[in-house]
Amino acid sequence: MKTIQEVVESTIRKTPFIEEALNEKLINVSSLARIILPEVSASLKKDVKVGAVMMAINRLSPASELRIRKNIKRLALDLGNVIVRSDLCDFTFKNTTSLLKEVAKILNKSSESQDYFLTVSQGIFETNIVTSKNLRPFVEEIFENETLTHNMLDLASITIKLPKENLEQSGIYYFILKQLAWADIPLQEIISTTNEMTIVVKEADINQTFAILMDMKLS
Repeated sequence: MKTIQEVVESTIRKTPFIEEALNEKLINVSSLARIILPEVSASLKKDVKVGAVMMAINRLSPASELRIRKNIKRLALDLGNVIVRSDLCDFTFKNTTSLLKEVAKILNKSSESQDYFLTVSQGIFETNIVTSKNLRPFVEEIFENETLTHNMLDLASITIKLPKENLEQSGIYYFILKQLAWADIPLQEIISTTNEMTIVVKEADINQTFAILMDMKLS
């Protein structure tokens, strides 16, 4: 049978930002205890006192999380070049048997010039294409018979070169994306390879996004 301590820990750790805010003394323990009290009581199937929840919150050990944060912070300082591109557009198509042939055509077209920017991400049900505006007419022509489910213009991207150690450290993506979530920046797309991460945002948000990422490198 679960204890109050176990339920409080799992409740807090599955909620974004709360545990970190607790470590930074940004959250009132009494208020937090009252907020999560109904969930704790429901999980344990019995009435739980607010004081017991407060004691469980105060007993939370930050050691493991602080160690992870320290390692992530060290990796953040090793982030490589940050490349910004503007004038991008985003297309999402429903996957069909003919789509792969069309994707090959746009890949061949993009190879004709270094001025073209193109990423293709194929999921189970849909394929996403982020491209520079100068490729937009070719995308619309090549995929004219495919089912377009989403299209957005006036986008920009930031590509971050990640240190090789990112494969061994949990939380590196969380650490980066958390900063943007705190700043209330909606992400349009996230594209990643083994050692690169590309974040696509609205052009109106690109300056703030760039400033946040550069602050991570310099702080």
